[in-house]
Amino acid sequence: MVVSGGAIVTQQVLVARYAGAVETQDLFGEPAVGATKKQVSDIKGPLNILLVGVDPRKETQTPLSDSIIVAHIPKGMDQAYLFSVPRDLIVDIPAFPKTGFKGGRSKINAAMGYGSAVGNGKHDVVQGFDLLAKTVGQLTGIDEFDAGVILNFNGFKAIVDAMGGVTMTIDQNVKSEHLQPNGKARPRYSRCADNSCAHPYYGPQAEYKVGTRHLEGWQALDYVRQRYGLPRGDYDRQRHQQQFIKAMAKQALSKNVVTSPTKLDAVLKAAGKALIFDGNGHNVVDWAFALKNLRSDDMTLIKLPGDSVIVNGDYRGEALEDSADDFFKAVRDDQVQNFIFRHPEYINSNV
Repeated sequence: MVVSGGAIVTQQVLVARYAGAVETQDLFGEPAVGATKKQVSDIKGPLNILLVGVDPRKETQTPLSDSIIVAHIPKGMDQAYLFSVPRDLIVDIPAFPKTGFKGGRSKINAAMGYGSAVGNGKHDVVQGFDLLAKTVGQLTGIDEFDAGVILNFNGFKAIVDAMGGVTMTIDQNVKSEHLQPNGKARPRYSRCADNSCAHPYYGPQAEYKVGTRHLEGWQALDYVRQRYGLPRGDYDRQRHQQQFIKAMAKQALSKNVVTSPTKLDAVLKAAGKALIFDGNGHNVVDWAFALKNLRSDDMTLIKLPGDSVIVNGDYRGEALEDSADDFFKAVRDDQVQNFIFRHPEYINSNV
């Protein structure tokens, strides 16, 4: 009884510690005038979670959402479907009174920037997330997301390193636009100091070749950020990001991590520094327990069909095929499994 009681106390202490380690903020803003914010007493499916990756920037710089992923978890909470929204997707961004933005048509990557201004030349990534969530909601028809996450890409490296790296299958040869084989930044041409060059770097490039590879933190981050030189550009990058999430989940739940108190502690600490979380009244530990039965093999990666919009030879952005609307309806109706049974081409089978 003494040992059991001690274990319970220890568990409670650890839960409080890790729940408090992750920064929690109201990512979805205040409810509309006359409305009340939905209070959730329990975490039950179906669920939709909005995951956004951002580069760290100073508060005087406009934040951009470099990665936008929605995780749909059906009512049974025994599966997860991940789909990416192209960062250059041309969408209608709704008006945002907080910043005076009147609304307009632009690349979805800009939504966070339009929503982030807080005055005096400063920007708040949390406020920007609010407008991005509204924009993704308008695109997909998802009225409210059940949780939201902002991932700082620099913190992302620390998580991978704390796990001892991540093993994943690389499905196409990729050369780094940004880094050398030793992980250091590639030098820039002096003529490109004003950021006017499409490809401002020169010198040897880090390479990621087809096969099963074990990547360090800097390699994993560099790999999932690459799109230049890939046959499908950002669509290939979206697939790589989804593949990485699946590989990372598998690694995090492996015996090498979960049975190693030292490594697990380091991973959770790193995650606390890398994430801003909104669990709709529940902390990150509550969500971990609610989704405890999900494993990497339960994740299905979805590819939304789309293509580039070219006007008079100029690239304007991306557009999704009409069938994407049917997929979004399946998400809203919690019928994704039936949809992909009829449309197997939506499954990203390159894992």
